[in-house]
Amino acid sequence: MPPVFSDVFTEMAVLLLLAAVIGAIGVRLRQPLIVAFIAVGILIGPSVLGWVSANDQVDLLAKLGIALLLFVVGLKLDLHIIRTMGPVALATGLGQVFFTSVVGYFIAIALGMIPVTALYVAVALTFSSTIIIVKLLSDKREVDALHGRIAIGFLIVQDIVVVLVMIGLTALGEAGDAASLGREAIEVVVKGGLFIVAIGLLMRYVLTPLLHQLARSPELLVLFAIAWAVALGAGGAHLGFSKEVGAFLAGVSLASTPYREAIGARLVSLRDFLLLFFFIDLGAGMDLATLGVQVAPAILLSLFVLIGNPLIVMIILGAMGYRKRTGFLAGLTVAQISEFSLILGALGLSLGHIEADTMGLITLVGLITISASTYMILYSHPLYERISPWLGVFERQRAHREDARDWNTEENGYDVILFGLGRFGSGIARELRQRGYRVLGVDFDPELVRRHEGDDYAVRYGDAEDPEFLATLPLGRVRWVLSSVREMSVNLALLHGLRDHGYKGRVAVTAHTTFDAGQLEQAGADRVLIPYADAAAEAVGNLFGASGKQPIGAGDRKNAEGMI
Repeated sequence: MPPVFSDVFTEMAVLLLLAAVIGAIGVRLRQPLIVAFIAVGILIGPSVLGWVSANDQVDLLAKLGIALLLFVVGLKLDLHIIRTMGPVALATGLGQVFFTSVVGYFIAIALGMIPVTALYVAVALTFSSTIIIVKLLSDKREVDALHGRIAIGFLIVQDIVVVLVMIGLTALGEAGDAASLGREAIEVVVKGGLFIVAIGLLMRYVLTPLLHQLARSPELLVLFAIAWAVALGAGGAHLGFSKEVGAFLAGVSLASTPYREAIGARLVSLRDFLLLFFFIDLGAGMDLATLGVQVAPAILLSLFVLIGNPLIVMIILGAMGYRKRTGFLAGLTVAQISEFSLILGALGLSLGHIEADTMGLITLVGLITISASTYMILYSHPLYERISPWLGVFERQRAHREDARDWNTEENGYDVILFGLGRFGSGIARELRQRGYRVLGVDFDPELVRRHEGDDYAVRYGDAEDPEFLATLPLGRVRWVLSSVREMSVNLALLHGLRDHGYKGRVAVTAHTTFDAGQLEQAGADRVLIPYADAAAEAVGNLFGASGKQPIGAGDRKNAEGMI
């Protein structure tokens, strides 16, 4: 088919406009954007309009989006979380892969498939889409929740398993003997070990001081983060893993640095834009012509994925001592098959192990389960409330795993979040600490962050004007947010961001003049500090307060103890 548009730029422009229009219609109809974007891909793909000829460009942008998505996930998993969540992620991931494969194999055999075909279909049913799940959890701000951490952990385990499976199938397809498969497995283990050791050495000796220098320029910091994610993604693919695993490790390597929240917050918009092309590419790759005869078996297998996979995860987590709510919310994340399932099917087709109709079956199951599970995850909490009375069988009498740990200790840890650690801000922090208040200090200057890291309060590198960064802060139980920054634009952005994120506590900001103070109060500030005027009032009060006259400004000023 000749190209519909005269050049790639025009084609991309039409593609983006179409995605915006259909996305807007989806939002209007209260449908998930993921489903809308997959629909865009089907519409412009070869099965309907056949508009997409810039496959290479769309595919490249999709791969960049995948790399950034897994990089941002890795940023949230510092070494402490990996140590605590590793065992449950490994047990759940491997257990779910095993039981889904076994049950799926017998379902496929019952549908009349030969053993080799049934094995491919069964394995394809075991893998869930890390990309889609992380996107949904990020949108719901549940990546840091207990079920979110568990889900991401076993999804990464699944990704590693599917890479090993594809390596094994490729080796058997090319050589056809067990010796070749053994050599491939040993080579993967050695390469993977060296890759992780190299990243660990960089974490220990290079990355933190390098980021400290780059943080002087926020643009350069973000550029390095993107380059690091893509470079390690390419390295992982070159070593025989996948770009997802490499990009994820790139994020983990920066997760223990003080710049992870700022980097992650600034990459969110770019990540979401690039992921648009992944979902469009996924939809465009679905050949509807091969799907018609597979509707009945696809519905049966989809029901197994949508219901059976979550039940398997719930059983495993319940046996390990987690509550039924955690098991249910984590279990919903495996209620779809992955893009890796489609890749696995394509590999089997190229090796001659399966036929085109089997590939069509896997594709249709993917379309059904991805669409349905998106709704299930977005409405997971109302769904849980409806069926929770019947889920008690999946919970031990005492859920010791959750009773023994506080998974949100950071949210319990602060009374005050203070933006700005200059002379005025650090003085406020010092005074608050002397009075016994728990303080989290935030500043956009890496030098100030580094200088105050040894003080007796927590510090972070971050931008008060960035609403995505505010979402990373433990705002739920903080009583006061203080800003010692005097720029009007920064404080207005902070007030608007806190309101948008549903912050219920009180806010104090700083102003240069009484006119600015009035504007900030109208914007919603509970208290406005004017440093020079407050200092002058306190000085006069100290000098003349003993005379019995009312100290100037005393009625307009409140000390830190009174505020808290």
